[in-house]
Amino acid sequence: MLEFDEGLRFKPYRCTAGKLTIGVGRNLDDVGVSRAEAYALLDNDIQKAERDCQDVFGSALWDSWGRERRLGWVNFRFQLGKGGMLSFRNTLDAARSGDWKKVERHLLASKWATKDSPARARRVVAMICREDFPYAS
Repeated sequence: MLEFDEGLRFKPYRCTAGKLTIGVGRNLDDVGVSRAEAYALLDNDIQKAERDCQDVFGSALWDSWGRERRLGWVNFRFQLGKGGMLSFRNTLDAARSGDWKKVERHLLASKWATKDSPARARRVVAMICREDFPYAS
């Protein structure tokens, strides 16, 4: 009955009372989400980012990389989205060919690394380009 009366929306909208709402009448302005709900959303987003990375690099190559490298790419994709990740064509080609020095140069020269998220970019680039990076262990 609640779904019938409230409707089901998968993107945030303003309800008739002007409150930011999602799902079946979830008032985000006043109620928000619980820690468990936030982590459930995160789990889904991580799985999507992993699938996108596997798509971009191919399963065989993706599976051949170490854990830290994969986590770095997932972090990169998580922040930029699949479209943003795909805009790094030369970087992705360098990664596919295993030229990690070139990947590092390209990523660190990008707006993402120089203006948007410098500290995060340095950490993520180290994970992607150095298999021995200890952060994600």
